[in-house]
Amino acid sequence: MSEARIAIVLKGYPRLSETFIAQEILALEGRGLTLAIWSLRRPTDASRHPMHGAIAAPVSYLPEYLHEAPLRVLRALASGLRRRRFGALVRQFTGDLLRDPTASRVRRLGQALVLARELPDAVNHLHAHFLHTPASVACYAALLTGRSWSFSAHAKDIWTTPDRELADKLADAAWGVTCTRDGLGRLRAVSGRVDPEPGHVALAYHGLDLARFPEPAARPPRDGTDAGDPIRLLCVGRLVPKKGHDDLIEALASLPPTLNWRLDLVGGGELRDALKARVTERGLASRITFHGALAQPAVVAAMRAADLFVLPTKPAPSGDRDGLPNVLMEAASQGLPILATAFAGTPEFINDGVEGCLVPPGDPAALSAAILALAGDPAQRRRLADAAHTRLLQDFSLDAGINLIAGRLAASAGIELPRRAAPESSPATGACACGC
Repeated sequence: MSEARIAIVLKGYPRLSETFIAQEILALEGRGLTLAIWSLRRPTDASRHPMHGAIAAPVSYLPEYLHEAPLRVLRALASGLRRRRFGALVRQFTGDLLRDPTASRVRRLGQALVLARELPDAVNHLHAHFLHTPASVACYAALLTGRSWSFSAHAKDIWTTPDRELADKLADAAWGVTCTRDGLGRLRAVSGRVDPEPGHVALAYHGLDLARFPEPAARPPRDGTDAGDPIRLLCVGRLVPKKGHDDLIEALASLPPTLNWRLDLVGGGELRDALKARVTERGLASRITFHGALAQPAVVAAMRAADLFVLPTKPAPSGDRDGLPNVLMEAASQGLPILATAFAGTPEFINDGVEGCLVPPGDPAALSAAILALAGDPAQRRRLADAAHTRLLQDFSLDAGINLIAGRLAASAGIELPRRAAPESSPATGACACGC
């Protein structure tokens, strides 16, 4: 295998909640790119997705906390002091530190110094997933070493990073992509220009590699009238404020007692204990099962056993919000009807009443009414699921977005791709090169 010329900078690797990144890296390798992964922290999940075993890119870990690797950091600092761009880095960092006087900011500088020292000479381009901390490290390392860098922006990084920092990174990066029109609009607004350099930031939906998923499952027409065969609801998402689990619990608590249902909650996170307490308080403990984080094969199995997928995302108090959750496309791949909120990137995939049912975010009453209506109408659930599966096949293929990203990475790194993976000359609906 040839030596990597592109370094992918990630906050953590591997992570179960970021299968879209693993999917992208694997697909980029399939396009002929040789990559190296640099992670700001080590994995914390107990299990790994099977895709990670298929990824060939070597993984290097930067010191998550500088005091844990003092000699490594000091060697990196000594190396940085000898570089002619060190003064420019100090000026950039000083301005950032004045706006963000935190230990995290200093840690990013230290990680960037280590990255700059340890990157092989063959690497000439950096690509960061997320515009917050990974992009800071990539930006500092690129500035110090004279390399170019780019980014993939997703959700939290777009909505919680301060405007000035976003604008600086947008101006500094060679190019970028983001995975929703909602996020693209935010980045354009922060840039201060209706159309920044054409295509500088482009829309590239994650899409789904359907080769990794079985064909949709056949489902019995459960309607919640049989206590021995209740309708099975499924929610998959980290237990964090933006996923709206609290609204889902309240919605379920207000369903009529004559409706027989069970809910499987898949995901781990900071709100687990609080949500379990609320479930107990509302008298739902016998109906709701917390499964924790699961690898994708187990998630797919849960989707095939369920009757309705529910994802009531909403804005978090911190400003965090979802992009277009990949789990919606995964549900569609299994023919699982979807009930979600009309929020963030979700309406870019699901049209209300066509590919699924959408209700306002933060509205448990509307959510409850929709669950009740869909529970009693298996035929409507089937129609919605069929339409979502068709839209997935037609408009959200993996290839369009991957070809766009592969083409740009190859151009930045001076690599000629095989002809089948040419850059984005005429992208499909799922990935718009013009950034419109």
